[in-house]
Amino acid sequence: MIFQPTGADLEQMGRLGLTTEQVQAQIDHFKEGFPKVRLDAAATPANGGIRQLADKEIDRFEHQYRSLARGKKILKFVPASGAATRMFKDLYSFTATYFGVANNFDREFPEVKSFLENIRSFAFWDDLKACMAAAELDIEDYLRRGDYSTVINFLLKEQYLGYGSLPKALLKFHRYGAVQRTALEEHIVEGALYARNADGTVNIHFTISPEHRAAFRRKLAEVKHYYEATFGIKLNVSLSEQKHYTDIIAVDEQNQPLRDEEGRLIFRPGGHGALIENLGEQRADLIFVKNIDNVVPDWMKHTTVIYKQALAGMLLELKAKTDTMLRDLDHNPNENTLRRAARLATDELGITLPDHCDAGTLHDLLNRPMRICGMVKNLGEPGGGPFYTIDTRNRRSLQIVESAQVNHNDPKQEAIFQASTHFNPVDLVCCTKDYRGRYFNLRRYVDPMTGFISKKSKGAQTLKSQELPGLWNGAMADWITLFVEVPVATFNPVKTVNDLLRKEHRES
Repeated sequence: MIFQPTGADLEQMGRLGLTTEQVQAQIDHFKEGFPKVRLDAAATPANGGIRQLADKEIDRFEHQYRSLARGKKILKFVPASGAATRMFKDLYSFTATYFGVANNFDREFPEVKSFLENIRSFAFWDDLKACMAAAELDIEDYLRRGDYSTVINFLLKEQYLGYGSLPKALLKFHRYGAVQRTALEEHIVEGALYARNADGTVNIHFTISPEHRAAFRRKLAEVKHYYEATFGIKLNVSLSEQKHYTDIIAVDEQNQPLRDEEGRLIFRPGGHGALIENLGEQRADLIFVKNIDNVVPDWMKHTTVIYKQALAGMLLELKAKTDTMLRDLDHNPNENTLRRAARLATDELGITLPDHCDAGTLHDLLNRPMRICGMVKNLGEPGGGPFYTIDTRNRRSLQIVESAQVNHNDPKQEAIFQASTHFNPVDLVCCTKDYRGRYFNLRRYVDPMTGFISKKSKGAQTLKSQELPGLWNGAMADWITLFVEVPVATFNPVKTVNDLLRKEHRES
């Protein structure tokens, strides 16, 4: 199908920053689909795909971090877009179906039962109690009478506490006596512990949704001075939103563009892979990347801080070696230099070299954005994992691969997928500057053929949506990538509200 936009379509696309050619390419992806990733092997400690650090190495890399980070700008990048609606899926389902009687509450609503039995343990309990009191309602009385839907509605609905429409960043996760912290505040504390610059500045960047900008600003204004005084830091927090030119047109099952009731084309956000644009705008020498919901109380932070610093020290050491080697290739590309460059690439950076590798090829392979990704042992969590893959140019490299990218109908591919021993917790440390100090254009290192297509219901229609290559998957496909094992204790995401009841999120 050839996309032929109307004048109104062109005006709408122009406001988003999209061209007809770009939208046509999106439609072509819907028609043709995306190829499955070709797995070559699971990356494991046994085959060298995942490095395990001895205690002495951890100590050395921590020292290297403190030494090599001097004079460098450090930044913490936190994807924090979207509302926390999915976190309360069970509670929403309960309020839609519960009318005061359940034949077997334990069997019908086990997650809700656990939530209600432990409701006083949540960090938001005091706020919920006060919210109901402001409406002259006694929460304890409603709990005694079994009017659970009213209590849950006061927690979720926007006119009350509004947790169903707030972003996870602004939900209270942890309690410290009479004090409670949101996920946003826990990231500030983490930043103070391992991402402090030499001048005491802590730079944190949150990617947000436009509708949450005002709420983020209010919260930051409320807590900024407290954390600056508590940790002796200067807090520099910036916010950005997904770029509209990364939006993707929605189509029906025949791949025809969908329109709303007013005849306008329907565009949807391109998923977290769009954030490669936001990451590319950050001006820093070292960038930590971590999801908004993966935070723990202070008594659990020690392990996270140690490994964050160790990964950063390891990256800065390798970056310094690589920059020196690139300058040597520029000024003295003799046989000895080529041998040393090849050894660095294969032995320390995990790069698989082509059969014929001249100075120019080595230079290109070494002069790329660089990342070290923490990997935890696979305990059955859904999501991506570390693999060796073969791309369309027959190049072997380390990649984070999602299950949806794998051809599970191919027995050999499925066997490789099942052989994976580790899981991606989104624990990245990145360098996005070249050896001359210039920032890479991160768009050049995206594999555009690693997107996703899914189907959703919109009223009576089936809507096909498309996501850009994931931020730590295809969006970083052509980066220099290393995987390092980190303890499971560093991975404690909050995907459902009841995850906050796990011991890792409770007071010590």
